[in-house]
Amino acid sequence: MTWALDHLGVIASLTWRHTLLAGIPLLLGLLVAIPLGWVAHRVPALAPVTIVGTGLLYTIPSLALFILMPLVLGTRILDPINVVVAMTVYTVALLVRTVVDGLRSVPADVDAAATAMGFGRFRRLWQVQLPLAIPVIAAGLRVAAVSNVSIVSIASLIGVAQLGSLLTDGYNRAIAGELLTGIVAALLLALVFDLVVVGTARLLTPWRSP
Repeated sequence: MTWALDHLGVIASLTWRHTLLAGIPLLLGLLVAIPLGWVAHRVPALAPVTIVGTGLLYTIPSLALFILMPLVLGTRILDPINVVVAMTVYTVALLVRTVVDGLRSVPADVDAAATAMGFGRFRRLWQVQLPLAIPVIAAGLRVAAVSNVSIVSIASLIGVAQLGSLLTDGYNRAIAGELLTGIVAALLLALVFDLVVVGTARLLTPWRSP
């Protein structure tokens, strides 16, 4: 506790960086996963290939992916964009199946009724299918959010500053207070991400509110 109180500025700065490195990929990954999931839902023959193919991306070791990104993107090893892109890949890997499951959860009669009312495929997606799929998608998004907060910490091993830096520095210099602060801060940030996803899902689906 004493160490944390003495380094509040550092903790706040690292927390903000961690939030950006985990949060931006979450939004980008969702934007990529929605069209991929929709195509897989619309064309059943593509579903297995799309779901399995994107899911395999999650098996790539995070440290290896962080190191590989500069070679692919032509960036510097310490450039935060490497982490953002890598985390976006992981987010897509987790969310494509979730989007497909969410769209599949939409009752067929509701979809048919929207079609009968003259809704085109894209209008049905945005005004009917996605709103009804939000609870399922939000459940997957919660997993991806917590996962992102956890995996981003590993980027400290290649020198990208965020809360994981407290873990590596605290361990290397045997500073228990710093190490404990890093663990608690990461846990709290993951909880905040989870609460934001839950709260946003409730705002977008007022008909489900108690």
